[in-house]
This record gives sequence, C-alpha cells and structure tokens, in this order.
Amino acid sequence: MKKLLAVFCLFSLFTAGVASAHETHGQPQYGGVVAEAGMAQFEIVAKDGKLTVYVTNHGAPVDTAGASGKLTMLAGSAKSEIDLKPAGDNRLQGTGSLASGAKLLVNAQWPGQKALQARAVAR
Repeated sequence: MKKLLAVFCLFSLFTAGVASAHETHGQPQYGGVVAEAGMAQFEIVAKDGKLTVYVTNHGAPVDTAGASGKLTMLAGSAKSEIDLKPAGDNRLQGTGSLASGAKLLVNAQWPGQKALQARAVAR
C-alpha cells in the first residue's frame, strides 16, 4: 500500500507541471482578444491606430519573419480588410482600429505552410 501511495504521489507531482503549463492558454497576454488557429494562438490588439496580432504556440512566441496576413472585420453590414505584415518577433501588424462587437477573421501564412485562420469578436 505504501508503494502504491508513493507511486501516486510521484505521478501527481509530474502531471502538476503539465497542467500548470497551460494555465495561460486562451488568456490574453497583451490586453487583446484571443483566437485559436490550429497549432497557433492569435491575440489581436488595437492601440494607437495600429492593429497587432501576436502569434504564439502553447505560450511560446512564433517568429513571423516571412509571414503575411490579413484581418477581416465585419461590423454590421460594413466589411474592412487590413493587410498584416511582420513587425518583428511574434508580431504581425497593420493600420486600423477595431469596432466593438465586430466579427474578426485573421488569416496568416508562412512560406511553404498551410494558411492559419482564426475567428474572434472584438470587445
């Protein structure tokens, strides 16, 4: 019985790290709106006339060098598209602002890879 308890305690110790590794998954890290895109997570931030999309994979920054993207915003019957370009590190950036409640569609693609697509609602 003591061996079983010891094994259980060790197992619990090892799996606790895995569970806590994902505690920020889905949570905004830059004050924006989070959207899932296959292997990546996009966080869309509007500030000072710029739209920035931060790209991460399980919390680790994804290099955006060579990537391209587009953010489509649907607000009522109005539709706008904003081109996104690499802005260093894990950022894609364009010019514009978000309308509260607008539906957002982010498309991003890296050379030689399938495009990633994510949806969110602006707050």
